[in-house]
Amino acid sequence: MDSITYKDCKIHFKEECYLAINKHLKDKNFSKIFILVDENSHAKCLPVFLENLDANTVIEIIEIESGEVNKTIDTCVGVWNSLSDLDADRKSLMINIGGGVITDLGGFVACTFKRGISYVNVPTTLLSMVDASVGGKTGVDLGHLKNQIGVISDPDLVLIDPYFLNTLPSNQMRSGLAEMLKHGLISDESYWNKFQDLTKLSLADLDELIYQSVVIKKNVVDEDPFEDGLRKTLNFGHTLGHAIESYFLSNPNKSTLLHGEAIVIGMILACYISSEISGFPMELTNDIKELFVNYYGKVNIDNTEYSPIIELLKYDKKNNHGNINFVLLESIGKPKIDCKVEDRIIIDAFDFYRS
Repeated sequence: MDSITYKDCKIHFKEECYLAINKHLKDKNFSKIFILVDENSHAKCLPVFLENLDANTVIEIIEIESGEVNKTIDTCVGVWNSLSDLDADRKSLMINIGGGVITDLGGFVACTFKRGISYVNVPTTLLSMVDASVGGKTGVDLGHLKNQIGVISDPDLVLIDPYFLNTLPSNQMRSGLAEMLKHGLISDESYWNKFQDLTKLSLADLDELIYQSVVIKKNVVDEDPFEDGLRKTLNFGHTLGHAIESYFLSNPNKSTLLHGEAIVIGMILACYISSEISGFPMELTNDIKELFVNYYGKVNIDNTEYSPIIELLKYDKKNNHGNINFVLLESIGKPKIDCKVEDRIIIDAFDFYRS
């Protein structure tokens, strides 16, 4: 697979990952290397990565607890303190090995420590490979509100080794597939059609699909790096999906949803709203709902929970001038941005999801 370049960042795949990182270490002569992991990537991914690393530089391992609940400023403070205690300087390198929580938080820590040190992302989940790997978004949550604090800053390298997918449980794989499905819906009907039988996808199939998904996102980010226009389309399903994810994260009576699980619900809702507002065929909305529900199952959302979920929409990062902005579809591959949606249609969409 050819490497991909966007802005000053290079994305490498498979064996090329290790050739690239070893050349980078030799060329840049970093003073120290700090590797950020959680308990899962520490046990399952770090040994493989270190086996392939050719470095004479001192390497320090910093471990944080896994999970969205730990994607906080408090966790950042702990990592910043560790970097300081271990004598990190501005010529240090941070390598973030893990899922989206690790790459988002680790990137933010690197961008802000001593006003910025170099960093490399090694996404080890399907979700982080196709979503967090491209675009330079870093950051953390503010309480239960998703990604409220952060900056856009690209890593030196992104290293995508599909071998690490062998370490993932099935629910994490399904979560990552949600972002790939989104890429198909907003950009490419032929790509979308490759997912019509989700149960038959193998890891071998995923190699090429991951590559195509990264290319789709890279092309969007190249054209609109700061989310002024086209990049907003990547938020399809995320306006309500993030609100649902935040609601389940903050409610002690609910089981926490993985990001992709919440986004699947958000995409079903967005398809229904698209049928009501932007002319998306209802037949396609029904087909998409059936495909998603058959593969992901259905999450119980009571009608008494609509209101608190809708209330969370006001915290969405895409809002401006007090308006809540949705991404909708006119057809597969033809999204429409900055759409205003009345609460009554959102309520109807939830009823459609539950039916």
